[in-house]
Amino acid sequence: MVEIIPVKQVAEDERGTTHFFDTDRTGQFIIAYRKAGSASGRHYHKGTAVHKNPEQIIIMQGEATVNWLDVRSDKKGTIKIKAPVMVKIQPWAWHEVIADTDIIVFELNGLEDAKDDTFRLNQ
Repeated sequence: MVEIIPVKQVAEDERGTTHFFDTDRTGQFIIAYRKAGSASGRHYHKGTAVHKNPEQIIIMQGEATVNWLDVRSDKKGTIKIKAPVMVKIQPWAWHEVIADTDIIVFELNGLEDAKDDTFRLNQ
């Protein structure tokens, strides 16, 4: 339900590191800065929005915990992640991202993508 994909490092020098990832998505994207201890998500998508099937986010900086639950079964999991990684979240996976440290998140979708395809557990 949730897949963690390393973001590949291609270079390192005295300035720092350079990484890359591939995506076929275009349009608007979201950059979120989250404080340590905060929670994001706490919802699921049914996959009706193209850019939420699957949802893709990149943790660009920091460490986080991803909790997920398949709303159609009793499968659930917890994954600890450290930047930089891409997180792919399949439809029907309720999910939350808990910032263990301050984090920077890059979402490969825009605000409109989630408008009609975001559900809370009681919906």
